Amino acid sequence: MGIRSTATVTAVSLLALTTTGTALADEQGVDRKVVQQALDQITQGGGGLGVQARVTDGRQRFTARSGKAELDSNQPVPENGRFRVGSITKTFVSTVLLQLAGEGKVDLDAPVVRYLPGLIDSRITVRQVLQHTSGLYNYTNDLPLSPDEFEKIRYKHWEPAEMVAMSTSKPLDFEPGTQWNYSNTNYVVAGLLVEKITGKPYERSVEQRILKPLRLNDTSVPGDNPNINGPHAHGYWTVAGKPSDITRMNPSVAWAAGEIVSTTRDLDTFVTALAAGKLLKPAQQQEISKTTAASPQYGLGLFVQTLPCGTKVWGHSGGIPGYSSQMLTTPDTKTRLELSATSAPVAGNPGDAFQKLLNGVFCS
Repeated sequence: MGIRSTATVTAVSLLALTTTGTALADEQGVDRKVVQQALDQITQGGGGLGVQARVTDGRQRFTARSGKAELDSNQPVPENGRFRVGSITKTFVSTVLLQLAGEGKVDLDAPVVRYLPGLIDSRITVRQVLQHTSGLYNYTNDLPLSPDEFEKIRYKHWEPAEMVAMSTSKPLDFEPGTQWNYSNTNYVVAGLLVEKITGKPYERSVEQRILKPLRLNDTSVPGDNPNINGPHAHGYWTVAGKPSDITRMNPSVAWAAGEIVSTTRDLDTFVTALAAGKLLKPAQQQEISKTTAASPQYGLGLFVQTLPCGTKVWGHSGGIPGYSSQMLTTPDTKTRLELSATSAPVAGNPGDAFQKLLNGVFCS
């Protein structure tokens, strides 16, 4: 989701990677020391209070971590720690809608208003919502997101219709289908589509269609629950000049655009199954990674990019107060990275360290 904390690793988005390198991951595999050095650089430079990463390169799988789980403690970040995944939620929601498309229950090129009359501009299609080419204004642009302001609403319950109304009160950013612009409103609409088509809360569909079949037992769609159940590291920012723990919050402000809580292990299971074609029928499997002239680096709920070193990656990043995350895989699933970083009270710039990590995992 586009709600970012003041120090996020994923501030370096897939669209802004400047990773250098000359070759694909080779027979030597990923160097654990390089991964650890990058994580240490993130925490020591203030890019995160704590960070955990799960790396798979075909021959080996390992987890690495740096920093600490809480500000006033020396406890390390739990290797099985849960965290708010932010916009990685979008990939789950898109997968469900594509499953419904494969079952003939929704037409990707039909206008959204066929299923949700009067909700948004009648020209906007389901595909354009999933691909961020709808032109819908991003409702999170109008949220009070500075730490001092957000503190006042951190436990507020938000209705999806309320968030859509914030968007539709503004004109479209551009004519539908002509440009790409990341808008969390799109995935609030996507969640409403899932609910209309299935007749059940969108979280039930995510649970029944993805979480249970893949046994993602540490992944949840929390709704109004402000807690992160199970082991987890804490995120912080500064409120009224003092460090403030932002771990507990009502994630309904993100809803289908970014509310899921998960682990690096569960995200790895999910992205592996997705890239391997185990969740979608062949036609929809092609759709999820299909880019266009208007959206050259984003499919349907999935970033698709070739890094400068030549490696192609699929995945998504996420950011929500206190947490930033990354889920990336090569299309053949042989090399994968899942990461969570918790924010520190005083923000640092994790850019160089994150680029070092990506280079070490995907371009070594």
